[in-house]
Amino acid sequence: MHSFVHSLRSLVVAGAVALASQSTFAQWKPVEGNMMTQWAKNVDPKAPLPEHPQPQLERKTWTNLNGLWDYAITDKDAAKPAKWDGQILVPYPVESALSGVKKPLTNKQNLWYHRSFAGPQLAPGQRLLLHFGAVDWESTVTLNGKALGTHRGGYDAFTYDVTDSIKSGDNDLVLSVFDATGDYQPKGKQHFPAIKNPGGIMYTPCSGIWQTVWLEVVAESYVDDIRITPDLDGGKVVVKAMAKGKDATGKVKLTALADGKAVASGDGTAGQDISLKIDSPKVWTPDTPFLYDLVIDYGNDSVHSYFGMRKVSVGKDDKGFVRILLNNKFVFQVGFLDQGFWPDGIYTAPTDEALRWDIEATKKLGMNMARKHVKVEPQRWYYWADKLGLIIWQDMPAGGFSKGTTKEKDGAAVSPEGEQNLQTEMTALVQQHMNHPSIIMWIVFNEGWGQYDTPRFVKFVKDMDPSRLVSNASGWHDRACGDIVDMHNYPGPGAPKPEPVRASVLGEFGGLGFPVPGHTWVEKSWGYRAMNSESALTRKYVDLLKKSYELKDSAGLNAVVYTQTTDCETECNGLITYDRAIIKTDLARTAAANRGVFPPAPQEIVVVPTSQKEPINWRYTIEKPADNWFKPDFDTSAWKEAPAGFGNGNAGAEAAIRTPWKSADIWVRREFDFPDVNKDDLMLRMLHDEDADVYINGVLAVQVKGYNTVHEDLEISKEGKAALKVGKNTIAIHCHQTIGGQYIDAGFVRVIEAALPK
Repeated sequence: MHSFVHSLRSLVVAGAVALASQSTFAQWKPVEGNMMTQWAKNVDPKAPLPEHPQPQLERKTWTNLNGLWDYAITDKDAAKPAKWDGQILVPYPVESALSGVKKPLTNKQNLWYHRSFAGPQLAPGQRLLLHFGAVDWESTVTLNGKALGTHRGGYDAFTYDVTDSIKSGDNDLVLSVFDATGDYQPKGKQHFPAIKNPGGIMYTPCSGIWQTVWLEVVAESYVDDIRITPDLDGGKVVVKAMAKGKDATGKVKLTALADGKAVASGDGTAGQDISLKIDSPKVWTPDTPFLYDLVIDYGNDSVHSYFGMRKVSVGKDDKGFVRILLNNKFVFQVGFLDQGFWPDGIYTAPTDEALRWDIEATKKLGMNMARKHVKVEPQRWYYWADKLGLIIWQDMPAGGFSKGTTKEKDGAAVSPEGEQNLQTEMTALVQQHMNHPSIIMWIVFNEGWGQYDTPRFVKFVKDMDPSRLVSNASGWHDRACGDIVDMHNYPGPGAPKPEPVRASVLGEFGGLGFPVPGHTWVEKSWGYRAMNSESALTRKYVDLLKKSYELKDSAGLNAVVYTQTTDCETECNGLITYDRAIIKTDLARTAAANRGVFPPAPQEIVVVPTSQKEPINWRYTIEKPADNWFKPDFDTSAWKEAPAGFGNGNAGAEAAIRTPWKSADIWVRREFDFPDVNKDDLMLRMLHDEDADVYINGVLAVQVKGYNTVHEDLEISKEGKAALKVGKNTIAIHCHQTIGGQYIDAGFVRVIEAALPK
């Protein structure tokens, strides 16, 4: 029965009326953008995202309204436009390339949508519902000139009963959308247009319709919503079906199926809990994501859904550490910080295949979890997490940054309107997603973004959904409430101090930046620590994961969240490029590390020592030298000579400062003897704070951005290795520093990698 989800695909566009002719469809094309994904070419303007948008509440009687609509952008107070600016491909945000528009929307403007569709023939008593998956942020909807209502909220679905507004023949549907990007609306990271947040990162905003729009024919009395709560210990599942219509308290019949065969059935009253006994339940885990099908019959209405039998709790292990338990067993969770941005669709994946690919790639990389970061995805994303087996931590998108004070309403001042909006959208987030077995945790606040009145909101969420864990805040301002204590540590890893009741997690770490040429959003991208090659990134990543697994045993760490799945606009710290074209690390080594399998430590042979243990003299200057300063024959007699390392302030525990350096730039050189050894496995060992250009015998050999806090082994370019010769050589380094500690020291080492255990 679970294949029912896929069998509906052919029915999706049935009955839909094309807004324009085939020639118009041929005219649509994405606006040229910074980059596109491989799935952009598969976007069909006649039927974009044709899959059923709500796999947990499916009927056959539905019609997809995605496609080309008219659009216009007007002043905020302007009336409905008499003339449209052109056409937009729904459901891609107006700022996106896939919308065919790619225009910004300011808080002084309204975005208008229009399309026509044929009214379906309704049998006596049937109702017609108009569904919106999500519209960012405030939308007012009219049908045939009749106002249906106004909805506020950028991440939640909403519905209008349009039975009394529909007519035979063409029907005119109009939306006006206002997206204020103000502090009073939850917005996550997607509302920093043309400005920098405190992390120095810029984001493209997302406005308007960004999830599927569809019509659905329902019976006179119909199932409006369901609540599914598995009780693994009790061997049952509890289902509540809420109904609307003429009779909202009628008889409900439930049938649970496993692999197409009925395994349990029961009946009861709409709005009341109905228990189904599940004998020898097949549990849902990331490795065995078994899903039961669920058929709900209510009078003339029949709905298909599904559920997973799983339990989430906390409990102490034999060492006294508080553990996150899945099905009463501790499972160490390793996952991505997943922002869910797309270079061509921003908030909206080009296709359902693309949406699925992100989860498949996460699994392929050996992870079992993802933290959905201050964004709420379409229901199909969670469906794929349910079906493929990926644990989800779900953030609540929040507003601007707060001060993190300890007042009764901790953090930034919040208007009554903002407080109501946050609570309303938080309610919608939990209630609309609480049936997904993949979601095991709600995260109320992230790093102080809009954080206030934290204990009240934690209790509010826990009261709504006592079956899941609640984290009061991921990073920064812990308020000693909820089920989780969470720290952020870049690059890390680290672990919060063990507590007697709450489980400790590392909510963000890593952030290793590696821009892949030809696959970056902008020329200058950003990461917490700069890597200069696939092998360097792999090596550092494996090291971080090895230390994480050590903290699992020594400090009671339950989970780690690596920043991040893909690059995201100006951020280059994903393990996958933003266009999803390249996995940046060695797949086998990365997947093994995420599963806790590590190769023996590599053999390290020092070829040219650094000054970490013993001082080595370099020539240096802080005055800008001539352009040929890095050439082997350059005269450095006017430069000073002093022992490395050169630095100032806090540059890390390994930074042995022997010569003060306080200016913005330093140029250092030295001669060294290079023996007759294999250069294939030769690395530059360097501690740099910050950017450094390294030349070997006048050839650019290493170029790194950012800083590190320990001596790291960096890839040497082919040209740099070729320039090395047996005997006398010259190394020359320019290091540039902007803020914080500063330091430079370098040497050479051979790193002979060991094979993964079989």
